[in-house]
Amino acid sequence: MNGNSVGFIKEDPWRIFRIMAEFVDSFETMSRVGPAVTLFGSARTPRNHPDYRAAQTIGQGLAQHGLAVITGGGPGIMEAANRGAAHAKGRSIGLNIELAHEQKGNPYANIPIHFHYFFSRKVCFVKYSMGFVFMPGGFGTLDEFFETLTLVQTERIPHYPLILFGRNYWNGLLKWMKATVEKQTFISPTDLNLYSLTDDPQEVIDLILDYQRRVGVPEQLPKGLM
Repeated sequence: MNGNSVGFIKEDPWRIFRIMAEFVDSFETMSRVGPAVTLFGSARTPRNHPDYRAAQTIGQGLAQHGLAVITGGGPGIMEAANRGAAHAKGRSIGLNIELAHEQKGNPYANIPIHFHYFFSRKVCFVKYSMGFVFMPGGFGTLDEFFETLTLVQTERIPHYPLILFGRNYWNGLLKWMKATVEKQTFISPTDLNLYSLTDDPQEVIDLILDYQRRVGVPEQLPKGLM
């Protein structure tokens, strides 16, 4: 074992405290947010792109119905959803991550929370959301989609709405999942019914609100956050 490895291990006890602090700080804030929906999508989507406008519309529509909007706190799709929620004077939450490139916090998150670790940030996305919207995006978006889908499939979390936005973007992946993954029996046919696919921002909002009505999730505006 070289000196660098020894040094890394010696730092582990202090790293645990940093991880604990990240969970304590984020849980304390997020536990007072109330019903929320998370939107994922590319940080690279420009402001003049139709997906940006769609995410902004979704964020605004959800906030108008008393739902908090959670994003990764960065630019692109995340900025758009936070912007829509903030425009509706709703709770616009940005779970920002420290990255060497690309990720910078957007100015529309009126409840910003900063993370160093991806895994603690991902816990907050799932723990405090009652629905998930996946806009077109890269590896991060795909990671969040498959992780959340796995949690629903294995019944570790309830069957929350998992909504894929953008048929042209997602169709190739979904066809491959059916033709290859399901065909080889790595998943069950019913697993492909765990998500919805749409091009309509209003349908996204309606699917979330329908779930909220069916399971009785109350609208709530927590004190001390706005």
